[in-house]
Amino acid sequence: MRIKTLFATLAVASLCSTAALANPSVQVGFSPEGSARTLVLDTINGAQHTLRMSGYSFTAADIAGALARAEKRGVDVKIILDDKGNRSRYSQAAMNIVVNAGVAVRTTDAYKIHHDKILIADGNTVETGSFNYTKAAEESNSENAVVLQDMPGVADIYLKHWASRWETGKDWHSTY
Repeated sequence: MRIKTLFATLAVASLCSTAALANPSVQVGFSPEGSARTLVLDTINGAQHTLRMSGYSFTAADIAGALARAEKRGVDVKIILDDKGNRSRYSQAAMNIVVNAGVAVRTTDAYKIHHDKILIADGNTVETGSFNYTKAAEESNSENAVVLQDMPGVADIYLKHWASRWETGKDWHSTY
C-alpha cells in the first residue's frame, strides 16, 4: 500500500512541476489595427516542430512567406483550406509560395464552407478567431485573433478537429 501511495505522490508532484514550468497565457489581437496579424506571425515564427493551419481564404503573402520559412527551418507545416474560397489568383499565389517551399497543402469541398481559421503550433499553442489569412483581414476588415499558449489540452482538441478536416482534403499542387 505504501508503494502505491508513493507512486501516486510522485505522479502528482510530476504533474505539478510540469504545470509549474508551463506558463499558459491568452493573447488577443485585432485588425486592421495590426495586432491580430502580429499574433498570427508570432505563432508561425515561434513554431519549432509542427505547425497545422486550417483556413477559409488564404491570400496574405507575408503569412505565406512566414509559413514557407518555417518549413525551410525544419518545422513540419501542413495546411487545409476551403476549396471554393481559394480559387482566385491571389489565393493561388499564396498557395504556390508555400507548396513550392515544400509545405503540404490540401483543399476540401466536404463542407458548404470550410470556415475554420486555426494555427496549431508544436501541439501546445492555438491561434484562432475570425482572422482570415488574407490581405483584407490584415488591412481593412474588422477581425480578431486569440492565441492560447502553452495549453496542450486545448491544442489536442484542435489537432483532432484539424486532422478530421485534413482527411477530407485533396492534395493541392503548384500552378507554377
